[in-house]
Amino acid sequence: MKLNICHLYPDLLDLYGDRGNILALAARCRWRGIEPVVQQASLGEDLDFMGMDILFMGGGSDREQGLLVQDLMRRENELRSAIESGLVVLSICGGYQMLGRYYQMVGGEKIQGLGILDVWTIAGEKRLIGNVVVELDERVMRADLDQSPDTKAHALKFRTLVGFENHSGKTYLGKGVTPLGKVLFGNGNNGEDSKEGVRYSNVFGTYLHGPLLPKNPHFADLLLELAILRRGSDTRLGELDDRLEGLAHEAMVKKLLKQA
Repeated sequence: MKLNICHLYPDLLDLYGDRGNILALAARCRWRGIEPVVQQASLGEDLDFMGMDILFMGGGSDREQGLLVQDLMRRENELRSAIESGLVVLSICGGYQMLGRYYQMVGGEKIQGLGILDVWTIAGEKRLIGNVVVELDERVMRADLDQSPDTKAHALKFRTLVGFENHSGKTYLGKGVTPLGKVLFGNGNNGEDSKEGVRYSNVFGTYLHGPLLPKNPHFADLLLELAILRRGSDTRLGELDDRLEGLAHEAMVKKLLKQA
């Protein structure tokens, strides 16, 4: 079996080790005998969103977001159709913001987003920076998983996400979307409402860099399972020996929560 993974704008959206998410997805495929076919695409390149299984966008600066949104606007309908058909998307920081309605800069100027997610971002006066622990929302980890006992098992491994945030934008959620979870340590979406990230269909947005997936293998497996389910395949993810990853994850959670 093959899974088509697209790393969009790797030359422009790659802060704080974001490309490690692609490496983690590819490795967890190979360890199970699944062939990861990784495509890197940048400005102006042809994209077949419907042919992708997983789309990844990392973080970047405000200037880069303005350029990239204009590039994506030309393909908004195709991307929207793929998302509505269940395309799995992981978008981090700047990539997360671009999928929303707009980013309002300090002076009031707005960078229009794609409007696929009912979220919006307003530039704050200070940076929200540091390690983060998030208690996962059960709706995020359980939605669409009734068909897959394996995915349920992966989802139940951990109840938390850990990562690193560094953003001045404060993101707020509207209707029809679910936060990834509740912030136990750190700032999350805006440092005000204790929410972090978003889920809409199979689209996941978050401020967690670090990179996210090597620190949270259960979340990586959720993305892979959802991509396989979308294909209608009966392939199931076999269990991996994640004891070391689990110990590292739990050590970080315990250390940070002691500081909370």
